[in-house]
Amino acid sequence: MKILKKYIKYLKDNPEGYWFKRKLYGWGWTPATWQGWSITFFYIILLILFALTIDKTSPECEIVFTFFLPAVLLTIAFIRIAYKKGEKPRWQWGLPEDK
Repeated sequence: MKILKKYIKYLKDNPEGYWFKRKLYGWGWTPATWQGWSITFFYIILLILFALTIDKTSPECEIVFTFFLPAVLLTIAFIRIAYKKGEKPRWQWGLPEDK
């Protein structure tokens, strides 16, 4: 439970107003503000909607153009938003030393 409190404190310590903060462990981001969370939920909902366009009778060409291509483009857009509105990514293992 102690680590959860430290993690929440880390996310709330956001004077720059980043939408996404670095993950505590590994490389990447985690949503830190309502804007980051809304973009993340929007991304997930769109992926689910694209997945619902596929059924057992869908030919491979249709699957590529109605799911895979939109999913790749959506993922690229999501990563660009996280990169632009978030902290610069780097490998991290635990809380930063200055925190």
